[in-house]
Amino acid sequence: MDNCKDWTQLKVTVPLGHLDTLVAIMSMLNNNLMIEDFSDIDLKTCYGDLIDESILNADKTVASVSVFLDADRPFTDAVAFIRDRMSESGFEGKVEVIGVNEEDWANSWKAYYKTLHIGKRMVIVPMWEEYTPAEGEIIVRMDPGMAFGTGTHETTRLVIELLEEYTKPGCRMLDVGCGSGILAICASKLGAAECKAYDIDPVAVRVANENIVESGQQNVTCEVSDLLRQVDLSGGKYDLICANIVADIIIRMAPDVGAYMKDDAVLLASGIISERADEVTDALEQNGLTVARKLEDNGWCALVVQKN
Repeated sequence: MDNCKDWTQLKVTVPLGHLDTLVAIMSMLNNNLMIEDFSDIDLKTCYGDLIDESILNADKTVASVSVFLDADRPFTDAVAFIRDRMSESGFEGKVEVIGVNEEDWANSWKAYYKTLHIGKRMVIVPMWEEYTPAEGEIIVRMDPGMAFGTGTHETTRLVIELLEEYTKPGCRMLDVGCGSGILAICASKLGAAECKAYDIDPVAVRVANENIVESGQQNVTCEVSDLLRQVDLSGGKYDLICANIVADIIIRMAPDVGAYMKDDAVLLASGIISERADEVTDALEQNGLTVARKLEDNGWCALVVQKN
């Protein structure tokens, strides 16, 4: 009997100087990585004549990292996650999904993206599917394209569950690193009066704005910003902030985010692997914030953070 599983190889190639950062990003998906770095290989080694010519002639200014994903699971969130994190870290890379034709990316993953129930009321429905809501359900229709945020990833689900609890009618909400715009749209549908979403990636901003238009939520806007740098404070501080990003970036935000929070505001910080929760908590608490709760799901966690 053949018990072999089918895998999709997700391969990212970057300039050699960014290899360590890429390894850290890719390890958030899976610790079993394949690294291709040929920079130290040449004919001067004692076994140089045994080295394959294709390796000797490989571009030594770049390196690649691959992770292997179960072929039965969607890969679009993984691709978008990596693109977003590379962009936040200040570099770009070539992303290849081996086993899937690149021209098919825009459609092939749709077979795996189905209606998803999150929390007590939220239902994330693909734009192309029909769905009749049950009484009390709140429907969010999404076409995430290649932007992070379909609701299938643990980090996104955790924040949506928390949004059900912490979105108060009439509040002002800020989403930092918004990806597809899913969190701001959810907050709007849960009663927020104003939702401002930002992402450093112009592709994500374009996708988010398309989803916002399709959602009909006219109180949601999305613009480009490097974390908090371009965030609009003209209307005052925020009641609720979401940062579904990654541990290092939340740590980087920690000294500044309090200035964007009202005294009774809540920050929902996610995208954190459980092993780094204490590190993120320490950074937040060193900057006048208190971690009131921690939710975990499959090795990821989300933090509920309040001002002291």
